Amino acid sequence: MSDLRELYQQLILDHNKNPRNFRTIESAQRTVEGNNPLCGDRLMLYMNLDGNHISDISFQGSGCAISKASASLMTVALKGKTVQEAEGIFQNFQRMVTGKDSNFDAMGNLAVFSGIRDYPTRIKCATLAWHAANAALHNHQKSISTEGEAS
Repeated sequence: MSDLRELYQQLILDHNKNPRNFRTIESAQRTVEGNNPLCGDRLMLYMNLDGNHISDISFQGSGCAISKASASLMTVALKGKTVQEAEGIFQNFQRMVTGKDSNFDAMGNLAVFSGIRDYPTRIKCATLAWHAANAALHNHQKSISTEGEAS
C-alpha cells in the first residue's frame, strides 16, 4: 500500500509542478472564478463547448499542491467529454473525496485523491476547481467559494 501511496504523491507533485492546461483561453465561452479562503487557493477556470462536448478547458491561478494538481488532472479528465459525462465524473469525484460510495475503477488517475477524505480540511482544496467546472457546465458565470457564499 505504501508503494501506491508514494505513486499517488508523485502524480500530485508532478501535476503541481507541471500543471496541464494551465493557461488562459482568451476567447472562452465560459469563465468562473473560484476561491478557497481557508487555504488561499484562487483560480480562474476557462471552458469552451462545441455543441455538447467540452472542446477546451483550462485554468490559471495559485494555490496549494492539492488544489493545483486537482485542477490539472480535472482538465485532462474533462477535455473532450460530453456535458453529461463531465457531470457524472464530477458527481463520482465528489462521492470519492467525501468518503461516500464511488466507482474507483472509473476514476483513472483521479483516484489519487481518494485518500483526501481522511483530511477533511483538504477536501475543499481538491474540489475547488471541480465546483468551478460544474458552474461553467451550467453556465453559472459567477465567483464560487468553498465557503458556500457567492462572491
